[in-house]
Parts: sequence; C-alpha cells; structure tokens
Amino acid sequence: MKLENIPQIHHADSDNFFLLAGPCAIEGEEMALRIAEKVVEITDKLKIPYVFKGSFKKANRSRIDSFTGIGDEKALKILRKVSETFKVPTITDIHEISDAQLAAEYVDILQIPAFLVRQTDLVVAAAETGKTVNLKKGQFMSPESMKHAVTKVTDCNNEQVMVTDRGTMFGYKDMIVDFRGIPTMREFAPTVLDVTHSLQQPNQSSGVTGGRPDMIETIARAGVVNNVDGLFIETHFDPANAKSDGANMLDLKYLEQLMTNLVAIRQTINSF
Repeated sequence: MKLENIPQIHHADSDNFFLLAGPCAIEGEEMALRIAEKVVEITDKLKIPYVFKGSFKKANRSRIDSFTGIGDEKALKILRKVSETFKVPTITDIHEISDAQLAAEYVDILQIPAFLVRQTDLVVAAAETGKTVNLKKGQFMSPESMKHAVTKVTDCNNEQVMVTDRGTMFGYKDMIVDFRGIPTMREFAPTVLDVTHSLQQPNQSSGVTGGRPDMIETIARAGVVNNVDGLFIETHFDPANAKSDGANMLDLKYLEQLMTNLVAIRQTINSF
C-alpha cells in the first residue's frame, strides 16, 4: 500500500519521513498551541510533512487517579484550533466505538491504541468514518499479524490506513524494537515508528510508567536508516510536569537538532 493513499501526509515534493508529534494528552489550549507553533516552525524549515498529535482523553492509565483529560469536546475543539491556526492535520486516539464519529468531526486521522488494535468493532467504526486510520501494533503482536488489522480497514472500502510500531514487550517492565518488523509491515501499509512509546518502561510498582528518553535519538536513527515512512514522537516543553507519559517524552528544546540530524541521515540513505 502506498503513501499516496494518505493525503494528509503525502507530499510529492518531499523525500523526507513524515512526523506525527505533539504532547501525549491535551492539557489545555495554551500548551497545545505553544507546542504546535514550535514543531511547525521546525518542520517547515526542514520540509518535513507534519501532523499534530494529541490525545483528547487518556483511557488506558495504570492508576485510577491518573490524569485522563480536560473534557472530550473541550480537548477536541483545541485540536481543531491547532489545525486551523497552523494549517496542519491532526491525529488523536479513540478508545470506544462512540469516540470514532465524535473525534472524526474534529481531526483528520483516528488512531487505534496498541492495546485495542484487535478490537474489531472499534477498528471498523474508525474505518467507516472515512478518515485515515493509524493502527498501533499491539505490544503483544507480531509484525506479520498487523496484516489482519489493516485488512479490517480496507474491507470497509477505506484505503487510508497506516501502521505504527511502538515496541514489543520485553519481560514485564521493558520494551524492545524489532527492526525486522519495519519492512514486513511496510508490505501492508505505510509504517511509522513510535520512538517515545518504544522507550517506555511499563508496569512499575508505583503505577507510573517509566522511560528512557536518553535513547530517543538512538531508536529514531535506526528507524530512519531502515526506511520507516514516518516517526511518532511525543514532545512537551516541560516533560517533568506533563500530565501523561512525561517519563519518556522528548523535551521540545531538543526537537530541532534531532530532526536536523535525522533529515541528514535520510538524505544519505536516499542516495543509496
């Protein structure tokens, strides 16, 4: 399946990877616009096709007292404002069948979380909106098995589908990226590497997921070298105080240098 099927990220004049980036969760309008403005500045400069990412709610938290959102419609309206302000497409997660139609009214791409990618009714509901669907590979799934998730979307007469690797469970408390999966999944659909979630350290005794942000560039470089179509990076100007996934997010101040390095690598790879 070709990138041309996804108009939000297909730019005929760009031979770069595309970027899905933003905060884990929408915490408010000011923070979303601040992050988007900076990422747009960087991606415009480097000619990277860009989609702003932000979850309008977080349903899959470790603890019941964890932050889940500021209100569904309020967060979705902020995502729409980001899109209208900066003229960029947006992506958000959905967790229930009823979320699909609701979120589709505000964003361009619907994302199926890794834990839910085998939920047929949810995947079908997303596909039937006609929006692009991003299927995150379950931490418990093989790259080969993602073919069936993609088929659930295309069988709904929706060819706008991509898949995202976010690492595979390695023991109880760590993730690992199997880069053999990238060429496998690219046979089914455009493939994204979720760099920051691949560096999570889940199932901590505190009930708060840990992470290894110091390894972000290492994993991202390997993805770019291995011809991944897109990168997914959660970023925040104050990760230590972010309300979700702060332990593995990239500090926004490091994004420009990282993207500059990765674009240079992709240009070299493109010459082979």
